[in-house]
Amino acid sequence: MELSAVAFYVVAGVTLVAALGVVVARSVVYAALLLILSLVMTGLIYLLLLADFLALIQILVYGGTVSILLLFALMLTPPETRPELNHRGWALGAVTSGALFALLLVASLADKWPAAGAARHISLVDLGRALFSTWAVPFEVASVVLLVALLGALTIARSTSPGSKIARRASA
Repeated sequence: MELSAVAFYVVAGVTLVAALGVVVARSVVYAALLLILSLVMTGLIYLLLLADFLALIQILVYGGTVSILLLFALMLTPPETRPELNHRGWALGAVTSGALFALLLVASLADKWPAAGAARHISLVDLGRALFSTWAVPFEVASVVLLVALLGALTIARSTSPGSKIARRASA
């Protein structure tokens, strides 16, 4: 077995264990840290598959930015407002996801998949040109959707309940 295959299986195994840890972790902080590990390992899988740009985006955006935002949200949320985790439906979820996995595995192994053609190399310059010429409108629509989501999150996060700092500042 080649070294790249061994590295792939090791990284994939760590990714799966970390993802499972996210689901079964009792602490929300541990679940967030395991999510960061899982996202960074996914970026390493992309790197092993020679998708350098995708690996960079995965590690920087998901492994870095989104994870830090999640950790800040956890740190700034008072402990009494965090929901208590219960694992009552864990067994049903495990059986259902196992059955779904088995169904997908049987369906994928039962069919003959055509061999993928060789992927052509696209430079970042070509990607930028395509993104801002051919795909300019969807790119701008995605920007507006993200802006609206950010404003919505700010509106929801802004507490106006009696006793909150924002409500006291507004009444002063």
